[in-house]
Amino acid sequence: MNHKAVILGNNYYIGLSTIRSLGAEGVHTVAVDYSEEDRYGAASKYCSESLLVPHYKTDTEGFINALIDYAKKQADKPVLIPCHDTYLEVIDAHLNKIKEYYLIPQTEQGLATRVMNKDTLHALATEHGVRVPETVRIHEPNFHDRVENEIKYPCLVKPFDSPSFVATFRKKIFKVHNREELDEALAMAKDADLEVFVQRIIPGFDDHMYTFDAYLNQESKITHWTTCQKLRQYPINFGASVYTIQKFTPELFDIGSKFLEGIGYKGFAEIEFKKDEETGEFYLIEINARITNFNHLLYKVGLNFPYITYREMIGAPLEPKSVTETTNRAFWYGYEDALAVKDYIKSGQLKTSEVVKSLFRPKAYAIWSISDPKPAVAFMKTRLGKLFGGRKKARR
Repeated sequence: MNHKAVILGNNYYIGLSTIRSLGAEGVHTVAVDYSEEDRYGAASKYCSESLLVPHYKTDTEGFINALIDYAKKQADKPVLIPCHDTYLEVIDAHLNKIKEYYLIPQTEQGLATRVMNKDTLHALATEHGVRVPETVRIHEPNFHDRVENEIKYPCLVKPFDSPSFVATFRKKIFKVHNREELDEALAMAKDADLEVFVQRIIPGFDDHMYTFDAYLNQESKITHWTTCQKLRQYPINFGASVYTIQKFTPELFDIGSKFLEGIGYKGFAEIEFKKDEETGEFYLIEINARITNFNHLLYKVGLNFPYITYREMIGAPLEPKSVTETTNRAFWYGYEDALAVKDYIKSGQLKTSEVVKSLFRPKAYAIWSISDPKPAVAFMKTRLGKLFGGRKKARR
């Protein structure tokens, strides 16, 4: 296998998991970042090569040119795998140019951005008959009345562009309980020049969050898939997965496969659903158009999505496979799960006994690996440095 795999974004465990998933199969992996800071993924023994490039936002042209210059030096086209939404947005915006030099599953420029953007995703889902939570846009007539009577409080103020919102506010949404809080949230979004909308909260605890994880080939047909259930998130209720189990939920295949194939999607995608605890109906919440947070869990249950992507891109696709039984294996990001558990218990949403009971499962860890410990050591050094560095500053 002479094609290298270029992984964008290794200062988070998605990049680390991708490097491990590919390196374990003998693929030459290249960790690409804009800074040495916190890039613990590049510390993996499965990282074959490390590269620094200009920042994808502050010097987008330099970033794209650096990627192209690297690819030009290779004997065979590398496979490009973005592991963060912001990288994916930039690659998607320049897809027609960059795909001349890299192997990339998605061939339609703009489609990845359309499924990441909440407004265009809402329209696509509605067009294809997929349920989405009721929504009111801020410029619609009788906005406040509709929020109060149709959406009802509490409700969510959500961004169209999630990566920019998270980068600004360090959270995915604003939860508001009355008109005063709503207007305050809207003002904050306006000041940050971010477009938002208001959405109904689908009733149900965090364990009502499910995912459909799938790979679609170049004919936009699903070849590999499974389903999972989130148990805990951080920040709690509206955050990223920190404890998730693989659980077979056949209804999600029926909904998710029809939708992804219907829009002509290619490559890996993860659809997040929430199950309404009152009606049992599934609502599409969002789509991750890049490798997911709990990629290592999927790897452990037999679906190596980075390698599935790599093999199809080099013209040697793997045999189709689906995991249609419940393995009960769990993904665990212990560092943030500890923070989440503290908040769940403090808010009365979980009991300590429930948390302890949930942990008795075979696990796929976000960072720790006994056979590849250096990334975990690098991660802890950084966290301890920030912790004690912050305390020193406070004492001064």
